[in-house]
Amino acid sequence: MSSRYLVVLAASAGGIRAINEILSNLPENFAPPIAIVQHLNPNYPSCLAEILNQHTPLSVKQAQESELLTTGVVYIAPPNLHLVVNSDGTLSLLNTEKVCRVRPAADMLFESAAACFQERVIAVVLTGMDGDGTDGVVAVKRAGGKVIAQDHVTSEFFSMPSNAIQTGCVDFILPLSEIAPILLELTAE
Repeated sequence: MSSRYLVVLAASAGGIRAINEILSNLPENFAPPIAIVQHLNPNYPSCLAEILNQHTPLSVKQAQESELLTTGVVYIAPPNLHLVVNSDGTLSLLNTEKVCRVRPAADMLFESAAACFQERVIAVVLTGMDGDGTDGVVAVKRAGGKVIAQDHVTSEFFSMPSNAIQTGCVDFILPLSEIAPILLELTAE
């Protein structure tokens, strides 16, 4: 992997539109891999990667067990499996207990990314109706990473960003349209 950074992104209700807007505004040469937890119905296969692939120059795929993080690739957590980053730069899919009543959980992704990438991880919390991601943003901040939360005005549901902001660990509270530009700025090498 040639990028120094990893972007981890989480969303729940209203998230597909928000994720699509961010990815569609990143250029083809955006190097950092992106790992995404979007809360989905656990009982149905997901077409999210196919949907997002139609709107971004990046390669979007559903994450697979033991897959190596690759430059310019967006990995989507499969329904009903936690997505975690391993110290060797691979991904794992876990069918362990739910966290914050969900699986996949942002907390699992964010905490594992913080442990592996330290100050080189950027966490993004988008629209959603629960508190998933709150513990994860604390872990990212403690590791020296950066945390972005979607603002109230552009969030369809502000609970997830609000809970993240209340930790005091969020570096940027931004409207949806400004998230892709700040990702480009933060990862410029």
